[in-house]
Amino acid sequence: MSVSQAISSHIPYLRRFARALSGSQASGDAYVLASLEAIVTDPSSFRTGSEARTALYRVFLKVWASTQIDDHARGATQHTDEAGARRSLDAISLRPRIAFLLSSLEGFETGEVAQALDCPRDEALALIETASKEIADQIRTDVLIIEDEPFIALDLQTLVEELGHQVIAIARTHKEAVKTIDTHKPGLILADIQLADGSSGLEAVNQILGNMEVPVIFITAYPERFLTGQPPEPAFLITKPFGVDSLKAVISQALFFDRRSKRASQERIA
Repeated sequence: MSVSQAISSHIPYLRRFARALSGSQASGDAYVLASLEAIVTDPSSFRTGSEARTALYRVFLKVWASTQIDDHARGATQHTDEAGARRSLDAISLRPRIAFLLSSLEGFETGEVAQALDCPRDEALALIETASKEIADQIRTDVLIIEDEPFIALDLQTLVEELGHQVIAIARTHKEAVKTIDTHKPGLILADIQLADGSSGLEAVNQILGNMEVPVIFITAYPERFLTGQPPEPAFLITKPFGVDSLKAVISQALFFDRRSKRASQERIA
């Protein structure tokens, strides 16, 4: 089996991971492309002795650690030293976040996390535990859930509240979701993409985003339909059925980038 055949089925999920890690589709895709180019340029960088998925993510993480692609993908005009300083500040808790995303979002076993990060298994486990503690200490926010399945909505509410957040409303339709923001301003939205009454959670969110800025996490049983490389794609996406750690990881990333964006806006104003 060729390298391209070995990794092709993993690329859509690497793109999801890249977006969750970088905070944007453009930045994440730029890193994925650079990783594939690195494999083509130097096939030895892709260790065929290990599982293909783990090897692919390891190449990606090495590219991520050594390249400032995200600044160019966002159209940043920072000088190299300024970009590097910003990256260093952002990277204070980066390695634990990477380990946690690999474990919870991508479903890597601890040993696979260690292989992807090129570190001992004990270190990988410690990184995951560190991230869990940091996530638990995050600032709480108000959450709007857009989900028409009562049991799934209840599960989401329970998990979100266990993380310390407050659910301000559960909307079952496009109309209910849009109406909710007339009286409540959520700090985060969890939205099913396709609602049972035929309305679209994606369309509801787009309408809401026309009136306010808020991070959004989409939930779907068919993630491959939204990981095609064709815009628009959700920046944060989790798959049904979801687990506590998966939801926790993606909520953490969504809020992390939302707060970083707000800090950057405040700094520009100042």
